[in-house]
Amino acid sequence: MPTPVIKAIKDHIDLESQIGGYEAHAAQLDEIKDAYGEAAKFLNCKPDNIAYVASATDAFARALSSIPFNKGDVILTSEDDYISNQIMYLSLQKRLSIRLERVPCDVAGGIDIDQAETLIRKFNPKLVAVTHIPTNSGLVQDVKSIGEVCEKYDVTYLVDACQSVGQLPVDVREIKCDFLSATMRKFLRGPRGAGFLFVSDKALQKGLEPLFIDMQGAEWIESDNYKPHSDGRRFEDWEFAYALVQGSGEAFKYASQIGMENISPRVTSLAATLRQKLSEIDGIKLLDRGKELCAIVTCQVPATDYMDLKRHLQEHKINAGVSLWHFATIDFQKKGVEWALRLAPHYYNTDGEVDEVVDVLRDFRPI
Repeated sequence: MPTPVIKAIKDHIDLESQIGGYEAHAAQLDEIKDAYGEAAKFLNCKPDNIAYVASATDAFARALSSIPFNKGDVILTSEDDYISNQIMYLSLQKRLSIRLERVPCDVAGGIDIDQAETLIRKFNPKLVAVTHIPTNSGLVQDVKSIGEVCEKYDVTYLVDACQSVGQLPVDVREIKCDFLSATMRKFLRGPRGAGFLFVSDKALQKGLEPLFIDMQGAEWIESDNYKPHSDGRRFEDWEFAYALVQGSGEAFKYASQIGMENISPRVTSLAATLRQKLSEIDGIKLLDRGKELCAIVTCQVPATDYMDLKRHLQEHKINAGVSLWHFATIDFQKKGVEWALRLAPHYYNTDGEVDEVVDVLRDFRPI
């Protein structure tokens, strides 16, 4: 997290320690309101379309819970959707007897747009849900083209942008999504424990609301009746860490000041350089596929124990992740791997640090 984000969080917590949580919230209402404005400017929407929640998965689940599924309804998704999303779909299939259909990938590796349209015509899905960038791959899905198809057939469209907001330009008007979920950490450099949900005017006008709506999202107007709020607040909870909301606003502001026109080319260039240099190391196999690739680099490294590799990287102060087989069952089965090393350079990384990572991996010798 950059300094302004940390300062905003600490200042709010300090205020809570002095006057109390509710009182700090009341005293900081203008600053908290600004956090919605910063998110709205970043995504090209209105502040009323933003809900702050605890994580990207929380945001996604709230949107998913708002869809009034009936037995036999179809969710159309991709083969590369995030593990938690896939599990949610399967849970709905088990509990509500909906149908889960996945659009196959095209030759390049991303979702086949023509097949998506064919399946939308065939199944008339209640929801199309797509992960913009999978956690286990550098693939960038063509969410804009999918959105155009969804608009054409008036299908509700949910986009998981957890890995894309902050590294690629994300314009909800261009994507034409009804919902977009994301985290504040990762490429936005915001606090962990905070996420957000974009809710379109169309979704609000349809009356979509989370299954477990609470007093933040609705008014209890009669003994047996409640009225949802007209804006994105209906997807929020009353109890929330407002220190993290303020930190989130600062993270959006910080990214906006640097500019996505600077961030996106920088991270994409660093990742491309990393891929090119890793491809020159014997035994390392790059795993990223797709017409467009992002700043997540995945590869197969000759090691029988991924923890051995993790320790080696940690000894050299290199932060890296490992995606396991059960994170991406369909994708990894196709690629024939049990796990993948995941490297994600950000704009503050240097070319020298990319070279250092390459050198450390070149020198790695499995135990």
